[in-house]
Amino acid sequence: MNTEHFDVVVIGTGAGGGTLLHRLAPSGLRILVLERGDFLPRESENWDQHEVFVAGRYLAPERWLDADGKPFQPYTHYWVGGNTKVYGAALLRLRESDFRETRHFGGISPAWPIEYAELEPYYLEAERLYEVHGEAGADPTEPWRSGPFPFPPLPFEPRMAEIANGFREQGLRPFPCALGVRLRERDPEPRASRVLGRFDGYPDPTETKSDAEVVCVNPALRFPNVTLLTRAMARRLETDAGGRSVRTVVVERDGEPLRFSADLFVVACGAINSAALLLRSTSEKHPQGLANGSGFVGRNYMCHNNGMVIAISDEPNPSRFQKAFAIADFYHGADDSPRPLGLIQLMGKPDEAFLEDIARPFLPDVPRGRLWTRTLDFFITAEDLPDADNRVQLDASGSIRLHYRENNREAYDRLRAKLVGALSKFGCAADRCLHTNAYVGPKLGVSGVSHQSGTLRFGTDPRTSVLDRQCRAHELDNLYVTDSSFFPSSGAVNPSLTIMANALRVGDRILERLRLPPAGATR
Repeated sequence: MNTEHFDVVVIGTGAGGGTLLHRLAPSGLRILVLERGDFLPRESENWDQHEVFVAGRYLAPERWLDADGKPFQPYTHYWVGGNTKVYGAALLRLRESDFRETRHFGGISPAWPIEYAELEPYYLEAERLYEVHGEAGADPTEPWRSGPFPFPPLPFEPRMAEIANGFREQGLRPFPCALGVRLRERDPEPRASRVLGRFDGYPDPTETKSDAEVVCVNPALRFPNVTLLTRAMARRLETDAGGRSVRTVVVERDGEPLRFSADLFVVACGAINSAALLLRSTSEKHPQGLANGSGFVGRNYMCHNNGMVIAISDEPNPSRFQKAFAIADFYHGADDSPRPLGLIQLMGKPDEAFLEDIARPFLPDVPRGRLWTRTLDFFITAEDLPDADNRVQLDASGSIRLHYRENNREAYDRLRAKLVGALSKFGCAADRCLHTNAYVGPKLGVSGVSHQSGTLRFGTDPRTSVLDRQCRAHELDNLYVTDSSFFPSSGAVNPSLTIMANALRVGDRILERLRLPPAGATR
């Protein structure tokens, strides 16, 4: 089997791999990009509720095992662009406090080996790259920024504006959620409900959503030095005889084995699959898995305490795109909560089949297909904490086994109570009456892996971390990681923007190492 050589091999095309590719592509380096999925097809099913949410048309076609060995379908997607093909494009920065050691109800969230200031210019660059719409200064816990959002926030639909005012009357400070949407050239005054009516969880055939394929991968493929190989799963990484440098990646493509060598490798498969790849890459020098001398590969898995709060109401909510605002007033705690709680944000409308299950008993007279007009739908996030026993492992057949026991649940429960309490106080004066019948909605379980992080944490001590502060493996001189596995803690905001910003940062460190000029922000 012939082995073709490249300067850099990037494994994965999502928020981490795709953004890194954007940074490296103009350098002239000969780059091979491996993606286990294919290009997501543009088809009528992209916006078909049944196909997307019931049939799971775009989900990864595999089963993982939970801690008890029970199979489950993970909510993850293998396409060019990774999970960003179906994400909600909420692109928020971690707070400054998230980079420091913080005490929570469930324990300690550790400090990061870098400070917010080092990542800030890359946050700004990532916001510009992904065309984030937001309003600086509106978020009461927003960290300092060196420049404004590149685009103004999307306008609220009328009902969302009414609900936001209802929260303000209680002293809360809802702010426009920072969203990555490509509206600049489509309409000088875009009607978000028309363009974005199918958003959270849906692929976007209009390419309005700022996903990694559209923003980063496709433009990078215009460079002749970039090669993309789809349907190519990285099975293992192999090192030189001394075990200090990765030399080749073994790939399976359409059932056939392939091998590629490179001077430098970047792993960006997602926190779970990146850990699995290193665990599969055992050798005499790395008997526990590649870069796993510390035993920390796969450990400290985090996914947030995430859940839905759906207010079922007699009052119509005709909003087509209700992903309007977020509430961070409880991010650092509350008058009756001395520890951080988390973030509340509106979410895209749930699918009708889901609403039939949870809302129909409270709205028996609403016609089928119209339940969505009677709900107000929130997504709440509290931080979960790193725990070495929460981990990715492989069973005897090589299948992923995900051990996860929730922690810091008190923060989630208190945050949910804060939201329900605020909604319950809405008066019926003027046009803001809720007439709420119930508050329902599940907390996400082990299959809810869209906020996965932490399995290859970075740090300064090789005994307790896998990567150094530049996200290079402590034990290998040419292996980097740019997905969310580097997180030592999870914060309580969607991880995507932090992944993107860090990928730009690591990209600059790689270019400096290769004596090429950094392409964007500086330290």
